[in-house]
Amino acid sequence: MTVTSPTRPAPRRPAARDTFRTTLPNGLDTALVHVPGAPLAELRLVLPYARTEPGLRPAQDLLAARLGTATTVRDRQAVADRAADLGAEFSTVVTAEQLVLSVSVPGEELPGALELLADLLLRPSYGPPPPPALTATAPQPPPGPRTRLRRAQLRRAFGGPHPLVDDDPGTGTAEVDLLALHSRVIVPRGAVLLVLGGESTERVLARVREELDAWSGGPSGLVLPPFPRSEPAPGRLALHDPSTDQALLLTAGPAVPAPDPGHTALHLAQVVLGGHASSRLTRRLRERHGLAYAVDARIRQNRAGCWLEIDCAGAPGTGQRLAEEVTACLAELAEAGPTPREAYRARRYAAGFTRFALATRAEEASALAGFAAGGLDLDWLTRYPDALAEVTDAHIAQASAHFLAPARTFVATLDHTADPAPAPEGLTP
Repeated sequence: MTVTSPTRPAPRRPAARDTFRTTLPNGLDTALVHVPGAPLAELRLVLPYARTEPGLRPAQDLLAARLGTATTVRDRQAVADRAADLGAEFSTVVTAEQLVLSVSVPGEELPGALELLADLLLRPSYGPPPPPALTATAPQPPPGPRTRLRRAQLRRAFGGPHPLVDDDPGTGTAEVDLLALHSRVIVPRGAVLLVLGGESTERVLARVREELDAWSGGPSGLVLPPFPRSEPAPGRLALHDPSTDQALLLTAGPAVPAPDPGHTALHLAQVVLGGHASSRLTRRLRERHGLAYAVDARIRQNRAGCWLEIDCAGAPGTGQRLAEEVTACLAELAEAGPTPREAYRARRYAAGFTRFALATRAEEASALAGFAAGGLDLDWLTRYPDALAEVTDAHIAQASAHFLAPARTFVATLDHTADPAPAPEGLTP
């Protein structure tokens, strides 16, 4: 009997947007998105902010915490009052490689929000420096089990030294001129500003130029360098920590970033492997064996590199068994590929991902800003359903065979007991 894949659903595209992207004379990459009738305007300013200089990390943390709180013409209360008058919400988030300043404001108050943003960027105030006793940074506590495992995973898979794998020295000082640091790192060249709202892109661009043309400087240089190795070295690492209360597993396998050819087929193979509630790993580790209470597989991508990662957590003492079952699952999918039903479900899930990622204006703005900062086109996600529709079951099977082979995967575990068992078949210790 011949089994065929169910008919692939016609892709449902997220609504198209009127977009415009340009680079201002000061180097600011400016992306504008027009959503007719949108009641709110969303702004995202994405700045490179990787921890590439260990001695600067405490000061970076302090600057990120205090950025956007006061200016030379507005104290903290005045900034808060002005934001409240506008109905605006300002927030900052720091990731492994970026500082993201987000603003949500009623559409008619966008000019005022841009003026306040410019004031915070061009005329910051961080107040008088604190006493030396408060700026000295005490030795930091040792990193937790997950952090130690991740650093070890990336170090063994991709090599070092590298900011993502080097242990934090745990000492330093926050005694630094924050204004000087602001002038160095809060700069337009290398940054991305995205504005999404109901006003035309022409009018928004004129307002951005009016407020931010005087902003200057950069690039800051706080960008993640590439890993020493572009592809992870396969192998097996078992860490022992008597104090840990769970078994942890992380893998690093080869991958290709978006939008390179082959990424879409790999994405669908990753979904089959561990990207949703009916995935191979979930059924095997949770439902069949009861080994893990958290199972996930995803493609990780940043300036350092791109890799396929499996992340599992289970009861203490199960680390070696997790490694064995994950390796077996990888081998089965690499050898036989997904079933037609699995391929169909993966397409449905991936198509839904493109809609859920843009479910709200705030989520859409954050996603588009991330795409722009990552070098993707603003319409990459809206075009993704078309790319999914072009991937056949055979393409997914080929991607599984190429990228999921255990012999190309690095597997790391951390458990509370030493691991006397041999490495899983196909992996080198």
